[in-house]
Amino acid sequence: MDEFMQAAIDEAKQGRQEGGIPIGSVLVKDGKIIGRGHNKRVQDADPVTHAEIDCLRNAGRIGCYRGTTLYSTLMPCYLCAGAVVQFGIKKVIAGESETFSGAKEFMESHGVEVIDLNSDECKQMMTKFIKENPELWNEDIGK
Repeated sequence: MDEFMQAAIDEAKQGRQEGGIPIGSVLVKDGKIIGRGHNKRVQDADPVTHAEIDCLRNAGRIGCYRGTTLYSTLMPCYLCAGAVVQFGIKKVIAGESETFSGAKEFMESHGVEVIDLNSDECKQMMTKFIKENPELWNEDIGK
């Protein structure tokens, strides 16, 4: 596990401790974390505060996203994939896509390199959450 995915996992765990959904994200540029965030839909009562959106907000205005990599514990959904494409982020590293397939093909069709780590830790974290909170999870994914 590299340090950046570990930081995203730490964000996911923080979100869960706050009573939210355990998805975390970090934005990396030049080998440094410049933004971090976690899903805050529950905490903020905001349907669009996904981990990746929170991460980008916390990174602030960085001007150009060229050379950045977005790490997320879960394959980004279409909302977050749209932000990736809109800002020109060219690389996304996802912890897993087994519990939620996300929008990998959409990002790839827009020139984004997408790597799925198929992380057991990320899968276990989401599987446990989904089993314990099916209604909240279904709300999060729009079911």
